[in-house]
Amino acid sequence: MADTLSNRPALPPEIARRRTFAIISHPDAGKTTLTEKFLLFGGAIQMAGQVRAKGEARRTRSDFMKMEQERGISVSASAMSFDFGQYRFNLVDTPGHSDFSEDTYRTLTAVDAAIMVIDGAKGVESQTRKLFEVCRLRDLPILTFCNKMDRESRDTFEIIDEIQENLAIDVAPASWPIGMGRDFVGCYDLLNDRLDLMDRADRNRVAESIRIAGLDDPKLADHVPADLLAKFREEIEMARALLPAFDRQSFLEGHMTPIWFGSAINSFGVRELMSGMGDYGPEPQPQKAAEREIEPEEAKVAGFVFKVQANMDPKHRDRVAFVRLASGHFERGMKLLHVRSKKPMAISNPVLFLAADRELAEEAWAGDIIGIPNHGQLRIGDALTEGESLRFTGIPSFAPELLQTVRAGDPMKAKHLEKALMQFAEEGAAKVFKPQIGSGYIVGVVGALQFEVLASRIEQEYQLPVRFEPTQFTSARWVTGPKADVEKFVNANKGHIAHDHDGDIVYLTRLQWDIDRILRDHPELKLSATKEMMV
Repeated sequence: MADTLSNRPALPPEIARRRTFAIISHPDAGKTTLTEKFLLFGGAIQMAGQVRAKGEARRTRSDFMKMEQERGISVSASAMSFDFGQYRFNLVDTPGHSDFSEDTYRTLTAVDAAIMVIDGAKGVESQTRKLFEVCRLRDLPILTFCNKMDRESRDTFEIIDEIQENLAIDVAPASWPIGMGRDFVGCYDLLNDRLDLMDRADRNRVAESIRIAGLDDPKLADHVPADLLAKFREEIEMARALLPAFDRQSFLEGHMTPIWFGSAINSFGVRELMSGMGDYGPEPQPQKAAEREIEPEEAKVAGFVFKVQANMDPKHRDRVAFVRLASGHFERGMKLLHVRSKKPMAISNPVLFLAADRELAEEAWAGDIIGIPNHGQLRIGDALTEGESLRFTGIPSFAPELLQTVRAGDPMKAKHLEKALMQFAEEGAAKVFKPQIGSGYIVGVVGALQFEVLASRIEQEYQLPVRFEPTQFTSARWVTGPKADVEKFVNANKGHIAHDHDGDIVYLTRLQWDIDRILRDHPELKLSATKEMMV
């Protein structure tokens, strides 16, 4: 990635000021709170809501599904755009809950960088590791925010060591905490040589910054208790000797992560992190397609759908396709080619998301994320271009790890159920398989919580109570190979064959042994656990 950065032409100023990133973390590390504070500092909302605060007045703005609001977790990735200083931030919120990993993996195909949130007391947790691996595959630059420093947390060096060891990445401190838990007074900003103090009284107030001339400035003693100051000076000396200094090139290549310390709920350290994203984060990057790389500065518009969200507005049965613009300058009313169907689409009411509010997007540039309301024409992986036939690559679809059959409470409503299931399949919320023999549908998901979400959404959005029941099958594989061989195989294994919502053939199985046996007996066939969301 290094050479592409230095040899690339300068981007048009509108594109160069964009920063498109996702926030990733383990559940409960404070991701939704951090997202809220980003919107607060970006001027997008007046008062940040707390995830578990009381009353309607404080509903968090990025969680709009009923279940998310009740449980205080984010299950669907939503996108938000806002200005911060001279930059335009496009922030994509990802589900932290491990049962929604697939949605998150796809979201990470649409961003240029990620912010990893870590809980100061817990360090690197399992889900963080999984998401980090995906960032690694894509060489995404990562900024780290160590949250909850106002509670009892672990030793700073210990946290940094754990990140370096677990994630095999260099960590460069961008700020350093002074005290922790009850004694936490603030941070020293190492990149700008200044002291940032936390105000505990007002959570939505921005911390005050005190400019000081380096670590020997006597002014430090006016603000920091003597014992904490001595310990802090000692730690900083060690940190400067042991840890690498921040190097932007190494960060952009994905080898180094700068770390900020703070407390999102107290609005502390958030602004420094945002400035870090603006000043050091990557500009919109080239996107890969099967035919060629698409450069952001190209004049023609091209983009791809990375997420479909149904029923965002319960009053209208709509679906919104989230599109990452890869190149060009988009204007409302443009006609774009929908590559899969080879038909032109007039994009007359594209929307920009400001948390739960949408507004019409008159224009958008490469790097932006826009929503296109549609009635099911757009699917994950679809490309929209000004005429060129492109297929964007690298948007994964995973084989589900849990399979259950689904039945409508009222047998007369089977048709409604089919419609609801097809909608979720196109959204990418679940895999839906129609077995060749027998009635009903088999639904496959990556995490058990998804069954609950599906059942509650089908009931709310379609007024259709359903129940999920165990099935004999435990895994699904897509079958590909020469046509005659596939047909022969299908006829011999009718009881195990189903079709997914694209009509592709799927082999359902109980045991890994079945898969091994087929690979042995039918070397001409390929059974795969992923399928690229291809057009």
